[in-house]
Amino acid sequence: MTAGPRWQYRGEVRPPFALEPGPGQESVWDYPRPPAIVPDARPVEVWAGTTRIAASTRAVRVLETASAPTFYLPPADVDRAQLVPARGRSVCEWKGIASYWALATAPEEGAIGWSYDDPTPAFAAISGWLSFYPARVACIVGGERARPQPGGFYGGWVTGEIVGPFKGEPGTGHW
Repeated sequence: MTAGPRWQYRGEVRPPFALEPGPGQESVWDYPRPPAIVPDARPVEVWAGTTRIAASTRAVRVLETASAPTFYLPPADVDRAQLVPARGRSVCEWKGIASYWALATAPEEGAIGWSYDDPTPAFAAISGWLSFYPARVACIVGGERARPQPGGFYGGWVTGEIVGPFKGEPGTGHW
């Protein structure tokens, strides 16, 4: 698939409005398009209140131009007894059709995470892996609680190691 004509930044050149990363930081404008899958051995945990849903040191980050990284955890590191299928599906131009997951104790509250059970060939490495919405549950990377990517639609995990601006912020609809 190709990006629409209005998408001119693909991680090759940082736009003039992008923030300059400081020491130990990354610019989301240096991430590629199409996205890359990058292993991340830091401890990652996902909590719903006092219940730990997932814990891993085998996560991967999906890095896409202008988006906060999305962390995916292997199925073996997720307590699936805490999850039930949620309503809805969506299509990612890169990864394919997403399935959604809700808390087993509160399915009426909607999706807290998602997975790609039959992704496109380029994303076969994350088949069945789960990611979670930092706006709905506590997503912790290396001891830092991730903040949700702005805008309410995307599931990126904003941490102190990345700078934007991020897709989803006000005025970014043309990206």
